[in-house]
Amino acid sequence: MIKEPILSIKNLTKIYPKKETPAVDGISFELRKGEILGLLGPNGSGKTTTIQMLLGTLKPTSGSIFYFGKEFFKHRSEILQKVSFASAFANLPWNLTVQQNLNVFGRLYGLSKKEISQRMDELLERFEMTEKKKALISSLSSGQLTRVMLIKAFMVRAKIVLLDEPTASLDPDMSKQVCDYILQQREKENISILFTSHGMAEVNVLCDRVLFLKEGKIIADDHPSNLAKSVVFSTLKLSIEIGIEKAVEIAKMSNFNYSVKDNFFELKVDEIQIPKFLGHLARENIFYKQIQIKEPQLEDYFLYVTKKL
Repeated sequence: MIKEPILSIKNLTKIYPKKETPAVDGISFELRKGEILGLLGPNGSGKTTTIQMLLGTLKPTSGSIFYFGKEFFKHRSEILQKVSFASAFANLPWNLTVQQNLNVFGRLYGLSKKEISQRMDELLERFEMTEKKKALISSLSSGQLTRVMLIKAFMVRAKIVLLDEPTASLDPDMSKQVCDYILQQREKENISILFTSHGMAEVNVLCDRVLFLKEGKIIADDHPSNLAKSVVFSTLKLSIEIGIEKAVEIAKMSNFNYSVKDNFFELKVDEIQIPKFLGHLARENIFYKQIQIKEPQLEDYFLYVTKKL
């Protein structure tokens, strides 16, 4: 049974004054209950502009936004009680402590003092921020501020959470903890998440579906693994100690995309071309070792689409 969408966007467009092309150009998509939807694309593709329109901090030029079946700008206050947001690039009042900031947001969302205290302490501990509870926001590092933003977003038990590159300032260990927590919350609370990121590994782990934006338009909508499979090339990597210059000549003659770093030769090529290339190396008495053949990953799709389209 297909679930009804709890967020529906139709023909959403944003044109900034004095700009020749739209920042967001007539995009349409849906977010369903319990779904984690990735919104990917290069810088300037319209991801953050889309998030800002979904929060109501930016007015669309045209198009419609419906949350829970209700038109967003007619029911903005009611809807935003069920929607939260976190970003590695947002700010909080710097002259307030972490505790004071979280108290304010909890009250804005109608939580009781007891609920705020319980949720705050639970999440501060989860994201290793307990010792910073009474610290001023101005004293925090960028990574600590990002964690406070995430605590704010999940403390209020929203139905939809909009995350704009929420792990950009975090170290790998904390990024993994954030991803684990997101998956746990989806499982436990059945929340829906719209997630933008440049971290392809975490997108693979988190997202049920990915939208790829380029120049304000959606050019792909599919599962991460399907997008990766749509890339026709694989990556061949091997170590060549003697004869690497000749290997480069062979790659050039075949118009293969290659790179060289130290003694490692890397080739991006259609998988069916790999035996032919290795055979050519053998005929030239070029010996190699540490051979690796990698199937396309989501990152390969990102790079391919960004460069080719």
